[in-house]
Amino acid sequence: MIKRIQILLLLVSLLSFVACSSTGGETNNKSAAHSKKENTISNNQAEYALAIHGGAGTMSKTNITPEKEKSIKAALSKALSVGEEILKNGGTAMDAVEQTIIVLENSPHFNAGKGAVFTNAGTNELDASFMDGATQNAGAVGGVTIVKNPIKAARAVMEKSAHVLLTGEGANQFAREQNIETVDPSYFHTDRRWESLQKAKAREAQRGDLSPIDSPFKYGTVGCAALDKNGNLAAGTSTGGMTNKRYNRIGDSPIVGAGVYANNNTCAISSTGHGEFFIRFAVAYDISALMEYKEMPFQEAANYVINDKLKAEGGTGGVIGVDKYGNVAMPFNTSGMYRGYVKPGERAVAIFE
Repeated sequence: MIKRIQILLLLVSLLSFVACSSTGGETNNKSAAHSKKENTISNNQAEYALAIHGGAGTMSKTNITPEKEKSIKAALSKALSVGEEILKNGGTAMDAVEQTIIVLENSPHFNAGKGAVFTNAGTNELDASFMDGATQNAGAVGGVTIVKNPIKAARAVMEKSAHVLLTGEGANQFAREQNIETVDPSYFHTDRRWESLQKAKAREAQRGDLSPIDSPFKYGTVGCAALDKNGNLAAGTSTGGMTNKRYNRIGDSPIVGAGVYANNNTCAISSTGHGEFFIRFAVAYDISALMEYKEMPFQEAANYVINDKLKAEGGTGGVIGVDKYGNVAMPFNTSGMYRGYVKPGERAVAIFE
């Protein structure tokens, strides 16, 4: 009897050992599979990435001479180089975004900063936004008239105020208090933009009440999105708005979730196009939400929002962005978009498809 009990105990022990061994093997296999998955993601992770745009619109090869195209691409390339240098040397995505956009704001080729378009009153009113993907803190300015580089003011609002959006003379005053460089409004005058205003007014007089929304001179904006070596994302957008705009109109560029968005869990986005539609459909945030809630790949989400959802509603424009892995998306539904991107081993600038 005792011997039978001993044999039964021995069998129970052996079965328990086999079961534990089997479970342990399964756990180890799962761990190995999980580790392999993480390694695969790590292998696909870009060390850094940066994307830019200089506006989307009804541009065509017939009204952009080869010389102008070359000059625009050189300006885009210069901006990419400035941002890449910061990221390559371990700088932050926020610094890369700010300094890259400053290059674009200082160029008369783009509708931001020096190249800003004119309002119906013959003035320049500039907007900008900035967002940190690590904290999802954001800052923006609207309708500033003396700030040389509005993107600096937008970042200062984010970092040095309790607010997100400042406008008009209050935003100008805040910039002064933060010792951000200001200029005489005449700094923003360029003959090309002045001529565009006159053409818009002539069309308005010819056709009656032509809204700036219906104007062929409405497109512009510059923007940048970046991923740094620490895995942090940031994005910024800057614009002069619409040619011939009235009533202190502000578009999507300084609106978080429409003209800009950054979230370390998903992506960083800067928008350009018909701002009223980008505001109504929260375009930049919508792309991030599709990634977060539907687990949609970045390029698929961006393309769906711009070329399906937005286009179906009559909205025109595009976005550029970088996701948390360094993938780049630059969809647009207009005839062209000034754009470019750079990451280790890859670099490109383009205007048309």
